[in-house]
Formats: sequence, C-alpha cells, structure tokens
Amino acid sequence: MMTSDTLDLPAYLVRLSYTGPVDTSVETLYALQAAHIAAIPFEAIDVLLGDGINLDPTVIEDKLVRRGRGGYCYEHNGLYSRVLERLGFAVKARIARVLWGGVGESGFQPRTHMALQVEAAGETWLVDVGFGSAVPTAPLRWDDSDPQNTSLGCYRLMPTAFGRRLEVRSENGWKMLYEVLDELPQQEDFEVSNWFTSTHPDSPFLHNLIVTHADGKGRVILSGSELTVRAPGEQVFKKKLDIEQLELVLRDIFNLHLDPARLRPILAELAWRKSVG
Repeated sequence: MMTSDTLDLPAYLVRLSYTGPVDTSVETLYALQAAHIAAIPFEAIDVLLGDGINLDPTVIEDKLVRRGRGGYCYEHNGLYSRVLERLGFAVKARIARVLWGGVGESGFQPRTHMALQVEAAGETWLVDVGFGSAVPTAPLRWDDSDPQNTSLGCYRLMPTAFGRRLEVRSENGWKMLYEVLDELPQQEDFEVSNWFTSTHPDSPFLHNLIVTHADGKGRVILSGSELTVRAPGEQVFKKKLDIEQLELVLRDIFNLHLDPARLRPILAELAWRKSVG
C-alpha cells in the first residue's frame, strides 16, 4: 500500500468541509465517505485533454485537495486509502472487473476499477468513493449478501467464483456494477489498468465528458452534453446543454475551474454532437 506519511490530513478535511470525528469508528467511516463523495467530483477531464493520469500519491493529493479538481477511481480511492490509513483503519486496495455497461457476461469487462477493503468495528467493509454515477454513498458489509440500503440506492454484494459482485437495485431488477477479485493486487496492477483506462481506444473516458457527484440531495451527472439530476425518490431531470451551459455547469455545479482555452474545443465538439444527435 501507499504510504500516508506526507498526507496533509487537515487540508483534506478542509476540502471536504468536514468537522466531524476522525477516529476508527464505523460512524466516522460512514460520515467521511459521504463527505468525500459530496465534495470531490468524479471526473476524467485530464484523459480527454490528453494529459494522462499520474498515480503518484503526492500528485493525486495536490490535484484533488489543493487544486480543487476531481478524479477517477485510482485517484479517489488512492487518496482515500491514505486518509483512512492515517486515521488508523486497516485498508487493502482491491482490483475489480467492471461489469456496468457490459452486455450480459460477454461485454467489455476489463479489470479496471480500484475499490477498498476496510476493517472497522470487527467487520470487513467494501468502501468506494470513485465509481462515478453509481458510487455507493456508504460502506457495505463485505460478507453480507442481503440488500444494504444507502441514502442513494440499495446495493448487495453477491459471492462469485472469484470474489464479490457489487449490484445495485434498479427499476428493472438488480444491475451488476463490478466484481471485486479475491486476489490481492500489486501497485503495478493499478499502474497497468490506469494506463489502459486512460489510453485504450475503447475507454469511455477518451470519448466522453463524464463528471458526477452525489450528496444528500441526490446525484448530479454530466455525460457528454446531457445533465441529469436524480433525486433520492428517483425523480429525474434531464437537459441537453450548449457550450456556454456546459461551462457554467462545470464551474457552478461541480466547482471545476479549468483552462477555457484548452477545454472549449472539447465542449464545442460535445455541443455539436448534441445539435446533430
């Protein structure tokens, strides 16, 4: 695991506007997870810009904490694992096969997700702050296959031949999200999967703007030029955005302040797709 020796924990807590307890209780685990997801958006804009994603812990901390940016799973869960370790939790990084968006058992399902296994209060928990628009807003009991309710959805962890499969309840039944593998990964495994996710032609992050965050009011999702707001009661608002609206949403809703000279050509392409779609 990555060392947390140089982590600026006070700066991280300020980034989250978090003033609650910082002990190793389950209550802290719940509160920090909700605060992290609400404060730091999921986004992979650096992939769209061609900048790549650097997994150096100090680079991630600077990006997500000091520069006010978001990130995707390796960045979110990489930073969060360091925070939890600093607080005294026992944490293991886990690699997962993404099933969400695949077709049955034969879709495009690489091992490209990072999640966390955390010990707290004598139990083992799946903790994840970096799975985009379907991220659980609370820890989930690792060895419990019964449905587990969170503030924004009901999840379950089903045993498989290779680990645990995370599923979320939808209006059409249970939807597969990813399979956490029993085999413990090495840091090099995440380097390879990060390189694949940020460079492979089939990676969705190379072709689409995906920005999300979730809080007590619901989930806000920007996918391409479409903004979706999903309230806890499953009330859904959708709107296609033009280039000016895209810039405003990134700045005012997701609090992302980006170089307009570099971002505008990408937003213009997304707005053009909207106009001809």
